[in-house]
This record gives sequence, structure tokens and C-alpha cells, in this order.
Amino acid sequence: MRLSNRKSWKVLLVSMAAALSFSMLAGCSDNKEEKDNSTALATYKGGEVTQKEFDTSIHVMKFLSPDQSQYLDMDVFKETLLKQLAAFEYLQGQAKDEAKKEAESQADTQIKTYKSGMGESYESSLKEQNLTESQVRDYMVRVLTVYQDMRLKVTDDDVKKYFDEHKGDFTVASVRHVLVGFTDSNNKERTDADALKRAQEVKAKLDGGADFAAVAKEYSDDTGSKETGGLYENKALGTYVEEFKQAALTLPLNTISDPVKTTYGYHIMKVESRTEKTFDKLTDDEKTQIKDTLSSEKVQSFLEKDLDGIITKINLPKASASAATGASAAPAASAPAAAPAASPAAQ
Repeated sequence: MRLSNRKSWKVLLVSMAAALSFSMLAGCSDNKEEKDNSTALATYKGGEVTQKEFDTSIHVMKFLSPDQSQYLDMDVFKETLLKQLAAFEYLQGQAKDEAKKEAESQADTQIKTYKSGMGESYESSLKEQNLTESQVRDYMVRVLTVYQDMRLKVTDDDVKKYFDEHKGDFTVASVRHVLVGFTDSNNKERTDADALKRAQEVKAKLDGGADFAAVAKEYSDDTGSKETGGLYENKALGTYVEEFKQAALTLPLNTISDPVKTTYGYHIMKVESRTEKTFDKLTDDEKTQIKDTLSSEKVQSFLEKDLDGIITKINLPKASASAATGASAAPAASAPAAAPAASPAAQ
């Protein structure tokens, strides 16, 4: 279940690598086998980020999230990146030993996952970025240390408060829907008016007694549920986009909805069952998910509110005019490139 909201480009790097077990934005390796005499690009309370560290960090990020490489090369984002690297180095230095030990274990697991998932391309991808496995691991350790340290600061009261504020996310429901997308099954775009008209046709058929599963197979553009008759069975509602979630929370059971508009198109919905969950019924995994979400929010809050306070000097060449114009090409809040593709109903 994805509980956290998408983040702005100001915290691009947290958002970009969220699918890689929290986020992977840190300075470079702790194993400095060669003396680093490169220029200090950023000075922060207690340390500095050198040109060599900065370059290595970018190469690691390209290795971990290659689909985002084009953004990492844009000058317009480099100062934000540099400041965030300094922040993670600073926070790593403040972390407890318990957080560091857990980060070591998680980094080992991540490396094994990458090796297994990438197969023969693992070594060649490292070579392409001029990296060693040790550099990637050290990078992960530093960032995961920060997140684990923030996680240690999450109390049971924090978890309870989060649950009380987001109860709807934990409600479990079985929902059928037909999605009339703004893009059809042949990748042809539909206008809003055309999508709404088709959705109203679907509603009329269902109101007239047509079988929901049959109509979903004929009309739905949601490949994740089309072949199951439009059914998402016993799913926590926190996995869905906000408009879909709110409709699933409030629609009377076994009632055909009016068209529900989301960023994907129009949904015709029917909630077949819905069960609210109380705090005492949360599973350990669900409590862990809440703690992970809260720790991510703590890191994001530091980046937004405290980051500039730890930076004492920035010595980064100014962005070129041509590179600065590249900002418009980047999405306002890009989903993680390495995240598994979600169905149109889900985030």
C-alpha cells in the first residue's frame, strides 16, 4: 500500500528513488581509497561535498534509476541535488548506531535484489557508470541510515495519530469499475467530453441490468482489472488515487455510481463490500508501512525547512542559459521510474 503523497521537484531526489527502499540520495562512499583533492562544491556544518563525491553520487543515481538520467544531467537541478547530498551526509553523521547497523543489513539485501533482478547486466551497468559495488553499497548505507534514524524517532502515539487521520486508507473493499480512459486501448487520446459520453453509456447499460463483468470486458481501459470483470477484491483503499478512494468510501453498497473523474479518465463504480479497520486490527506490516511513511515525511520536512540552515557555502558553477530552459521538460512531480506500473485506479 502506498501511503505517502507525491512530492515536488524541490525534493525531486526523494521522490525519484522512493521505490528503491525509501530513497537513495546520499553523498558518496565512506571507503575513500584514494585521497580526494577535488574542489569542495558545498560546505555544511561538519563537512563538505567535493566534486568527486558529487560526480560519484550522480553516477550511482543513474545506476539505480537509469530512466531519470536525463534529469540528473540538467544544470537547473544540480544545486538542489548538491544541497540534498550535503543534507544526507549531515544527517548520517547525527544518526544512532542502531540505525547504522540496520542500514548495513538493508543495503546488503538491496544489493542482492539488484543482482538478481538485473542478471548479467548488473556488472555491465556498474562498468558503464564507472562504479564499484562497494560504492553503490556505501551510498545505500548512508541514505538508509538517515531513514532508519528518522524511523527510530517515530513513536507509537505517532502511528496511532496517523491512523486516526487516515482511517479511510485502511478500509478494505471489493470494488468493480469500468474505466473510460482519456487514452483508449489503442493509445489514441480521447477528449474529456468523449470520455464522459462513453462513461454515461456504460452507466446506462449497467442501470439497465447489464452484467457488470461483461460490460467491463467490453468497455474498460483498465488492463489491471478488465479481464476480472473490473473487480479489485479486498484491497485497502489507500492504494487508490484520491477521487477513486473517496468514491469507494462513500458510495452505497451495490449501487452503480455516476462517472467518477480521475487523472486517468472516468470510472463507473460499484462497491460490493467494505470493511472499516480499527487500530487494534492493524497488522505488523501495516504499522511498519505507517512508520516508513512518517520517517519519509520527517526527511522531507528537514529538506524543506532545515536544509538551508546547515549549508554554509555553495561553490557550484552557474547553470547555463540553455540548461536552465530544460526545467519545463521535467514533470512537476514524477513518479519513481523504478516503481512497478500501477493500474489506472491505483497511484
